[in-house]
Amino acid sequence: MKSETEDNLLVAYPEENITSNNAAQFEQDLSGLLAGSPGMELVIDAGYITYMSSAGLRVLIKLSQDRDTPLTVRNVGSELYEIFDITGFTDILNVQRKMRSISIDGCEIIGKGAMGTVYKIDDDTIVKVYEPSVSLEIINKERERARQAFIKGIPTAISFDLVRVGGQYGAVFELLKAENLNDVVAGNPDKQDELIDTYVELIRKIHSIEAQPGQFPDAKEVFAGYLDKLNDVLPSDISDRVRGLLVSMPECNTITHGDIQMKNVMMTENEPMFIDMETLSIGSPIFDLQGLYVTYIAFPEDEPDNTMKFIGISSERCERIWQRILTDYFEGLSEEQIRQKEDKIRVVAYIRFLNIIATLGITVPELLQVRIDHTIGHLRELLDRVDTLEL
Repeated sequence: MKSETEDNLLVAYPEENITSNNAAQFEQDLSGLLAGSPGMELVIDAGYITYMSSAGLRVLIKLSQDRDTPLTVRNVGSELYEIFDITGFTDILNVQRKMRSISIDGCEIIGKGAMGTVYKIDDDTIVKVYEPSVSLEIINKERERARQAFIKGIPTAISFDLVRVGGQYGAVFELLKAENLNDVVAGNPDKQDELIDTYVELIRKIHSIEAQPGQFPDAKEVFAGYLDKLNDVLPSDISDRVRGLLVSMPECNTITHGDIQMKNVMMTENEPMFIDMETLSIGSPIFDLQGLYVTYIAFPEDEPDNTMKFIGISSERCERIWQRILTDYFEGLSEEQIRQKEDKIRVVAYIRFLNIIATLGITVPELLQVRIDHTIGHLRELLDRVDTLEL
């Protein structure tokens, strides 16, 4: 029996139907795999089989009863799924149907992020094709977060199907006449302010919703993790000061998207809707606003053509977009008050920016040290006048 590991999963691939003649060998093979991988969650990939006898089903029952971790049977075709369904095994085990395969040949790319690329299949449907390194476990977590966000009232797309696209996974969404908001803004400079107003209204909506404690990751802990990764880059006095500011922030259960830039917003019949929910968290709105500063201001600072290359918008226009977002989001505040809030946002933004360029390596290599030095300089200047990260 073939096997492989995916993250902390042990995946077994039975290569023939399980009958009374080979059920004992099936059990022996699985037991041997589990003995060699203690503590790992077992997944049986049924892509090669169409039938399992009662003897094989009893093996699955025994395995599920003997282990603390759940037993998953995935890639189950229609004939085998009917057996599991009739015998009630769909209620006992995590049984996942076999995915259909689709092609994206000739499909338009309408969005791209760290985890995958979004293609327009037709006027009503899009598919997010995940990078090969993204496991099914991570994809299912994102789908569950999207479902929870939708229940909370956040405008977001819910995937109705998981598919295979070549050797990669894809999530299919129904989005009528969907367009990426970033591309809409880039292509309609005369409507920019109107579109930004709609965008900020959407951001405010997500920031008006609270989650249950522990329902989503805590953004403060995420950023504390960034500081841990930057030990060799960030001077200890700056790291300690920022960590102290994070710790002193009051608990906040407000939902934050985590990567709220316009590429992660789809316009469908003039209504904005979030996609890419894998970064959903709870915390102060500062943890969303920092991401916009990183995109529109930090990245083009030492590479002015960066935003034109990656989002199709000039650095000068990005500056205007950022200022419009600030003015809209903090409507009613004075210019001085907005600048004070921007300073706080910049502190958090530069920590994330350092993580992106120094830990993840997402930068032009010859600019790496320049960017690190400039960012540290900005942080030193900002920390002289920022004594809290409360917005």
